[in-house]
Amino acid sequence: AQEVTPNDLAFNTDGTKMFIVGPAGDDVNEYACSTGFDVSTCSYSGDGERLQIQSQTVTPLGMVFNDDGTMLFIVSNTDNDVFEYACTAFDVGSCTVDSGDPFSVSSQDGTPRGIAFNTNGSKMFIVGKTGDDVNEYSCTQFFDVSTCTVDSGDPFSVSSDDSEPSGIAFNTDGTKMFVLGANGEDVNEYVCS
Repeated sequence: AQEVTPNDLAFNTDGTKMFIVGPAGDDVNEYACSTGFDVSTCSYSGDGERLQIQSQTVTPLGMVFNDDGTMLFIVSNTDNDVFEYACTAFDVGSCTVDSGDPFSVSSQDGTPRGIAFNTNGSKMFIVGKTGDDVNEYSCTQFFDVSTCTVDSGDPFSVSSDDSEPSGIAFNTDGTKMFVLGANGEDVNEYVCS
């Protein structure tokens, strides 16, 4: 009822809130869950707890919060940009877009689909369909995309596993990376040092 083409989701730390982003509504919808991480107990929090982002972009496809939910990052397929929002902890109704320019990833991928950070925000990862790969960025100010620069090495190709990677996540210590594939309709797991 809120988004007919949901593209990414996130939870708050204890799983009592779930967030869905999608390009049909150009927004992030918030859901309250009475049992943590149990989607069957989640219900829509209402339009007052929705972040409308059509004034920034019309194709939001990926999103991620920082560790305490005071920052939200959305990657756009239309603009090939990462937009940064300041929030009250895990309250999307309170989020406001950063006044600076969004962070462009167009030189690395023309159709970015997913975004992730390492635990402390010193690294950002973007997965995209144009290159079928994962690009890695180093950020001098943690969770501040304006300070991020793409790493000089080659991106990590996932083309042999899926030609339409659409989402990315890591385990807590970064020793495992997971890439969601729209073509294979599966999750591919990678072991990382």
